[in-house]
Amino acid sequence: MTEHADGLKRYSVVVIGGGAGGTSVAARLRRLNPALDMVVIEPAEYHYYQPGWTLVGGGQFSAERTRRRVRDCIPASIEVIAERVESFDPERNALLLSSGATLNYRLLVVAAGIQLDWDAIEGLTETLGRNGVTSNYRYDLAPYTWQCIQAFRGGSALFTQPPMPIKCAGAPQKILYLAADYFKQHGISADLRFFTPGATMFGVPFYAQALDQVMAQYGASALFGHRLVKVDGPAKTAYFEFVANGNTTLQTVPFDLLHVVPPQSAPTFIKRSPLADAAGWIEVDKNTLQHKRYANIFGLGDCTSTPNSKTAAAVKNQMPVVVANVMRALTGQGAEAHYDGYASCPLTTSSRRVMLAEFCYDGVVQTSFPGDSRAPRRIFWWLKKTFLPFLYWRVVMQGRLWPIVHKPRAVPEALPPIEP
Repeated sequence: MTEHADGLKRYSVVVIGGGAGGTSVAARLRRLNPALDMVVIEPAEYHYYQPGWTLVGGGQFSAERTRRRVRDCIPASIEVIAERVESFDPERNALLLSSGATLNYRLLVVAAGIQLDWDAIEGLTETLGRNGVTSNYRYDLAPYTWQCIQAFRGGSALFTQPPMPIKCAGAPQKILYLAADYFKQHGISADLRFFTPGATMFGVPFYAQALDQVMAQYGASALFGHRLVKVDGPAKTAYFEFVANGNTTLQTVPFDLLHVVPPQSAPTFIKRSPLADAAGWIEVDKNTLQHKRYANIFGLGDCTSTPNSKTAAAVKNQMPVVVANVMRALTGQGAEAHYDGYASCPLTTSSRRVMLAEFCYDGVVQTSFPGDSRAPRRIFWWLKKTFLPFLYWRVVMQGRLWPIVHKPRAVPEALPPIEP
């Protein structure tokens, strides 16, 4: 960092966000250039391994294992500013912090994540964490999900998904399967219902048909075209807008257990910035992850306009692309790197097996392992519970590279046997 007479701090690289995207990019850049003048801006005290929250809610993982201090995750030689970004001035290569300080950059990397809009559902905030209303999308609520599942003695268990895009699009149904498996093992009768504005169980048809079979084996019902708009916790009633044939009606559904996934959007400070597209996301080229209008700005992770599924696996594969293109911009050397839209969603179909959905842009299925990936496997349960946390903390977050092995594989058109 260089501080000039005008009081402005100038850095070669400024990284916004201390999540998986920002931390991994900063750590990788530090490995490639130990002397690089760089700073990470992140106001939060803690970093969370959010893919683990489904397992916490299903009683398979402790919440404490998903949380570490931000400062402990980022290399000690990299400066961290614990403030929020207020605004951008890309014409001057500057940004304004919540303290009123202005930073200048040569290159900017934005990895600010996604915003959870809890208040978009009337009555939800007031009842979260009680009345049987919970969500695995918050660190403090995932353990309550497990409490609700254990306390359930029968009745109606509802699971909701908001309009896309959201992070980890499979998570809303993962907890349904873990709850259904628990109820089945303990002989508990449950009316299991999954409410989604979408028209299928999953956005990639190759996997959607297999998940229909998982739902059928648990006796669960999928209600498409439904969006949760209100929750009355004390009355244990959920309100859904149902759209069919161009008509919208309001439906009330009683519940004994309600797992809610909130609507999500780009962070507000990005929506109102000149970096955003019309929908509010950082407007980047989907292959190079370089901003479409400001060549010295790059983005990765959930806050960007790329049409991939927003998952940690996507970040893992975006990180080396951003780093390579940032280094190319800094040094003028190296080939331009490209991201193919890869994402992975380990769908926990029970507390024993996982269906590992892998795909690239346009829903093109490319997998890392031989065999039909629609069949839930025990080895993928180990992958989800044991290996992926290791890969996250010890490889990706530390700026190390992991081989990219996904590719198209020939599989029969017919569904394999589906055993959750």
